Amino acid sequence: MKQYVIDELRATDYENLKAYLKEKFGSSGVGDIFWIPLDEKILTSVQAEHAECQPFYFALDLEQNLLACELLVRTKSNVRCNCIAYATQHQRNWLISKVDSIFTHLNIIT
Repeated sequence: MKQYVIDELRATDYENLKAYLKEKFGSSGVGDIFWIPLDEKILTSVQAEHAECQPFYFALDLEQNLLACELLVRTKSNVRCNCIAYATQHQRNWLISKVDSIFTHLNIIT
């Protein structure tokens, strides 16, 4: 699995990040996994055509010492579909920027 990983989180970073992600994006119901919705403006043409699969998400897995952001664009409505794919460069950069802005907002230095 391709991922963007930020490791060496401190305990306070973990707690602050968990509280923020829960408040902003809600719980996925599976451990400390959160779903960040992908901006509709940067969908691929296939993703844009699949209205029944929208919205699309990135999954973030928060652990005590790290945050792993999967670079797979997913949907909650289907497990297998050709619109589920690894992020394009633009989508990947969007996710990294989004996560980095969360860290900046929370004053977490990586």
